Amino acid sequence: MICGRKARPGAEQPRPPADGAGGPRRPGRAFKKMGLMDDEDIKLMLKGSLLWKIKSPRRAKERLYRLQEDGMTIWFERRFRRPHSKQIFSVMHIEGVREGYQSEGLRKYGSSFPERHCFTIVFKGKQKNLDLAAQGEEDAQHWVQGLTKLMARVDAMSQREKLDHWIHDILQRADKNKDNKMCFREIKNMLRMININMNDIYAYKLFKECDRSGDERLEEREVEEFCRRLLQRPELEEIFWRYSGEDCVLSAEELREFLRDQGEEASPQHAHAIIHAYELNEKAKQQDLMMLDGFMMYLLSADGDILNQEHTKVHQDMSQPLCHYFISSSHNTYLTNNQIGGTSSTEAYIRAFMKGCRCVELDCWEGSNGEPIIYHGHTLTSKILFRDVMESIRDYAFKQSPYPVILSLENHCGLEQQATMARHMKAILGDMLLTQPLEGQDPRDLPSPEQLKGKILVKGKKLPDLQHEPQSSSSLSDNEDEEEEEEEEEEEGLQERSSRRSLHSLQEIKPLQAKDASQVAPELSAVVVYCQAVPFPGLAQALRDPRPCEMSSFSERKARKLIREAGKAFVRYNARQLSRIYPLGLKMNSSNYNPQEMWNAGCQLVALNFQTPGYEMDLNAGRFLGNGRCGYVLKPAFLRSSQGSFSPEAPPGPGQARRRLALAVRVITAQQLPKLNEEKRSSIVDPLVRVEIHGVPADCSKKQTQYKLNNGFNPRWEETLTFQLRVPELALVRFVVEDYDSTSCNDFVGQFTLPLASMREGYRHIHLLSKDGASLSPATLFVHVKCKHL
Repeated sequence: MICGRKARPGAEQPRPPADGAGGPRRPGRAFKKMGLMDDEDIKLMLKGSLLWKIKSPRRAKERLYRLQEDGMTIWFERRFRRPHSKQIFSVMHIEGVREGYQSEGLRKYGSSFPERHCFTIVFKGKQKNLDLAAQGEEDAQHWVQGLTKLMARVDAMSQREKLDHWIHDILQRADKNKDNKMCFREIKNMLRMININMNDIYAYKLFKECDRSGDERLEEREVEEFCRRLLQRPELEEIFWRYSGEDCVLSAEELREFLRDQGEEASPQHAHAIIHAYELNEKAKQQDLMMLDGFMMYLLSADGDILNQEHTKVHQDMSQPLCHYFISSSHNTYLTNNQIGGTSSTEAYIRAFMKGCRCVELDCWEGSNGEPIIYHGHTLTSKILFRDVMESIRDYAFKQSPYPVILSLENHCGLEQQATMARHMKAILGDMLLTQPLEGQDPRDLPSPEQLKGKILVKGKKLPDLQHEPQSSSSLSDNEDEEEEEEEEEEEGLQERSSRRSLHSLQEIKPLQAKDASQVAPELSAVVVYCQAVPFPGLAQALRDPRPCEMSSFSERKARKLIREAGKAFVRYNARQLSRIYPLGLKMNSSNYNPQEMWNAGCQLVALNFQTPGYEMDLNAGRFLGNGRCGYVLKPAFLRSSQGSFSPEAPPGPGQARRRLALAVRVITAQQLPKLNEEKRSSIVDPLVRVEIHGVPADCSKKQTQYKLNNGFNPRWEETLTFQLRVPELALVRFVVEDYDSTSCNDFVGQFTLPLASMREGYRHIHLLSKDGASLSPATLFVHVKCKHL
């Protein structure tokens, strides 16, 4: 349907918008397909509910929320406003739904509503949560249950269903007068909306071919036909014809030939399974044949994705010591934006965990009423309670991954509030908190992620065990470690420091002075088991007397210096002990450093500001994309050897020449790229594709295609970009689409990053992501990948 039916009159029904976008409706074709035709939750959502949006201490805002007939779109408007104030959001952009006071916003501002009336919609990417309260518990339950069902259905959608939804959405937006018909002017607007500047003569010819009635207006089915013609993929047709021959039907044997050329399993059973999974024509399926549409659905599916689908599950050896893994790590985890005046939030911890982060940072300061707080000290960032952060960690630490979480404490509290921190951790985290070495294992050795499943480890200072431990190795105070970090930060420059001082109200927001932060409370020391924070003793001492359960932190600048001056020794150090790298502390905008150079040296905990999008976070997401996104990735063997000679800076020697690889990426086409300037209808992207290799310095390279003028819908390049790699085991491949601009910097359109080791050869689709890592579906790149060992 292009739009819903008009609302039937009724005194108790919410008032329909003037443009006829809704009213109480019967579930239509979309819900029949979903198996939700008679679902009571869906019926209520289609009818619409008055819900209160809660976002501040001020009075909550009442709005009308309603599910649209496509089953994918929620429409809402403020009451007593003109129709143009209505807005929509897609179920496809929802990450989760939480019941009750399960968000920071509702815990702060929701107390005037009963908890059972409240729920939170959590969106993907950086979009803020939507905290809502219903008129009654039953209404809230209908919305929570209904949204959960719709989200599950989205996850199970086939590529054909996603395309159907995309067409429906475009038609809804383009049919301005909601008469279920579109004249040529509306069709031209629709073309601009989908990022294509088509020649008027060609567009009108296509329009007339679809206008069966000849009345210069396309009705619903005719508009769908027009869209499907636009969605034709000549490049896929050419591949299909090459393998299918003159009869234009792909037999199971011909499909096996294609699979062999793709470098995939080409057994009769596998070919049969693909046909039965993706072929749309039942008669063809019964005869073990594949038509063009089925072949296209296959190539657009997960089975045709550039990411090896075996790597979407945990597939690596998880029984090695923690120091043998790269571990997804966050810096200043509590921040939602910059570190000078930004907001601190428990939601930031939740989002980090949902991205697979396994090491989070807690900057702990003295708070009022004996309660420790977390915030970026001596700045204007807001404060959150340590206790509230522990509750969020308890609830979300293991939602995305079962493997251990490390809490990196930066402790500025006195002994009394340190003891309070320890009590909160024990009381709230319970059995998840590791407080004793594992039984049956040498307590001086690091356990494996497998052994520590479901456990939370604390990284912090530990009091010396006078019976077993020399005083000099573990009694160093927090102050000494902090001084070391401060010295490095001071060297970074006076300009940023003066910017901090210019915040004239800083004196008013300093935390309560720590009574004695140079000491460690026995209670807090007791919860530190395998991650004892110590100042770095120097490489010579550390290699002579390795202590796997002691770990040091390095600023990005100090780590670079070690890599440059003693790279091989630093690699050997990281083969035995954990190291944490952090961004320099005086970056006002919380910018990140390139994590790749740290991974090249085997550093495990390469901590980044998760709240700051950019290529650095793209690389982090790419590094941890494999192994089921569990946050732990096994380092290559040459980074796990304490006797190795690998240098992260110098080109590999003769003994490593066997690893060299030639990579050829043919960039063929892109599909349905997002429109960057929705306000300017005539704005169409001029896309180009850049392929970047991030690895050891000798492998780092960037190459790009020419740009295509005025076509973000189906641009075609057919350009091959080639690369040579000396250490492919460490390489990440980043595909970037940009909008070319001759007078200024190109605009970012989308990207996708993955490890070279997880990239499949052959014809592959790349499903693009936004700047903050959210899906840009249905935007894709279509490429051909070829690897050759030299």
